Amino acid sequence: MTRITGGINIAMKVPSHQFDAVVAFYRDTIGLEPISEKLPAIGFRLGPNQLWIDEASNYSQAEVWLELFADDHAAALGRLAASNVVRCDHVEELGKDFRGGWIMNPANIVHMVRAPDAW
Repeated sequence: MTRITGGINIAMKVPSHQFDAVVAFYRDTIGLEPISEKLPAIGFRLGPNQLWIDEASNYSQAEVWLELFADDHAAALGRLAASNVVRCDHVEELGKDFRGGWIMNPANIVHMVRAPDAW
């Protein structure tokens, strides 16, 4: 059976009217270490994880998206589909050669399921 594990990336999709305040919160108030190697993306070290703050101009409220690793992403996505897990690849384009896809848990939290070396 294909193994699925937690990834390291957490994405927070934030409406434009809250974006600057949220970035300032993690940068100035909390004091998290910024991640600068993927500029212009805004990221922070969150323990062993990476928190990415994405401006979402068409959102009315923030969402948190999580990442899962699978050694065989196609088999993992197939197993999840067989368990009636909702695919939601339309939420964000990953590119035709990307080795992964998007799913939602029963509470509509988006998860990326991908090969660990897909980037």
